Amino acid sequence: MDTEPVNIIEALASFDDVYSPRIVARMNDYDVRIAHTAGEHVWHVHEDTDEFFLVLDGRFDIALRAADGAESTVELTKGDTFVVPKGTEHKPSSPGGSILMFEPSGTKSTGDRHEGEIPGHVDSTTGHALS
Repeated sequence: MDTEPVNIIEALASFDDVYSPRIVARMNDYDVRIAHTAGEHVWHVHEDTDEFFLVLDGRFDIALRAADGAESTVELTKGDTFVVPKGTEHKPSSPGGSILMFEPSGTKSTGDRHEGEIPGHVDSTTGHALS
């Protein structure tokens, strides 16, 4: 277990990739991840876990798709939090910003299933170690 503090501002400054989360801490069986955001992500779903977001900077939107196909969008700005309930299809997008997420370790950033091709700027990963 790492007992050194991690400065989130310095951690975000250490990489430029968007939608490529870095693991800054582990707590119980959860990862605390940070990521830069810009552009469209991909429609995806996490069948068995909720997904927590905290907007650290900029704006971060989450389109949600209900079981009947109806779509809505939650618009988040710096300081806002939102939880996408398990089993809910969602598609993040952002004009630019950064986020912090809590997810069970091993959770893939593109979900258990996703719709269509994964865009080149979206990293389908279970998170990268902070270098």
